[in-house]
Amino acid sequence: MTNTSQHATQKKQILLNAFDMNSVGHINHGLWTHPRDESHRFNELNYWTDLAKTLEQGLFDGLFIADITGVYDVYQNGIDLTLKESIQLPSHDPSTLISAMAAVTQNLGFGVTVNLSYETPYQFARRFASLDHLTQGRIGWNIVTGYLDSAERLIGQKGLKDHDLRYEQAEEFLELCYKFWEGSWENDAVQKDKQKRIFTDPKKVHQINHQGRFYQSQGVFQVSPSPQRTPVLFQAGASPRGLAFSTRHAECVFIGGDQPAKIKQQVDKIRELAVQQGRNPEDIKIFVGITVVTAETDELAQEKLAEYARYASPEAGLAHFSSSVGIDLSKYADDEAIPYQQTNSIASVNNKFKENQITPNDLKAQHQLGGRYPLIVGSGETIAEKLIQLIDETGY
Repeated sequence: MTNTSQHATQKKQILLNAFDMNSVGHINHGLWTHPRDESHRFNELNYWTDLAKTLEQGLFDGLFIADITGVYDVYQNGIDLTLKESIQLPSHDPSTLISAMAAVTQNLGFGVTVNLSYETPYQFARRFASLDHLTQGRIGWNIVTGYLDSAERLIGQKGLKDHDLRYEQAEEFLELCYKFWEGSWENDAVQKDKQKRIFTDPKKVHQINHQGRFYQSQGVFQVSPSPQRTPVLFQAGASPRGLAFSTRHAECVFIGGDQPAKIKQQVDKIRELAVQQGRNPEDIKIFVGITVVTAETDELAQEKLAEYARYASPEAGLAHFSSSVGIDLSKYADDEAIPYQQTNSIASVNNKFKENQITPNDLKAQHQLGGRYPLIVGSGETIAEKLIQLIDETGY
């Protein structure tokens, strides 16, 4: 994921986040079969600490870790392919990785995806405030509300709540978390005064009282003020309701897009909405998902791409995509146009069928490496030039 930051000199700085998941198959499905692939070691701690050290040495700004609750069971109305190709299954809790990676790095940030629909605000706020302490202020939260019916069934519900209702719940979840993080302890509450036997000044710690539609809470937050208090907030909502939420709360917005013109439309919309929310539009950092294949020369990079493509599984990418849009795409012939259907799943992905005539073959071509993010292929110099060109054309 890439982003640019504007400075007083008007020069843009590219920010780079690696994008991964505590699983074997994250986005580029099928590549786990490559002889050099090590993702099967995702359940070993040194796999992650080695990755963190590599990213810091490579001057990456952060590691953004995806997560889902539930499984991809829409394609072929089951999970056989999901299990065979390890399409984010098995997947483990990402927050368990952070302390170890923080211990072997100094500057790398960590963005962790957590679905608030299956959390309580207090326990979540406590966990992330604790991680903010242990990372010395390098933790971020990617806010998601969920899109899988399989997740609802896991917790004993019949199906997803209405899309906009999920965002109403998210608003209150954030409201209560802000109270815990920002309102319970004053900055100088912790005294650590051994002579007076006062670790914390009781007058500077305050009870939270919240009686809302979705949540109720009364009491003192257990975690003392952490370096950031509120973690860096990421969000990826692309629906009107999701964009309103992200431009109100998020410091970093994650977007997709395969064409510069489409990316620019999204960037302009986010900046416009930020102004409407009374914010400086440049305060929101916009990250775009990109797959990069690079080598010493452009020719070697193309050879590497061809090599990777022999191991990738476009069909596994299609199975992932099916759950993203809530439509069983296996029902359509390879050259059959997929009709738009209103679902409760990811709006930005589902709208592709509304805007264009798309067939399964089109989607498989887009999933050349098993994932749907646009490809940039070439030498290091070529990659840099293409990233600069993309940034100049889109303004993100």
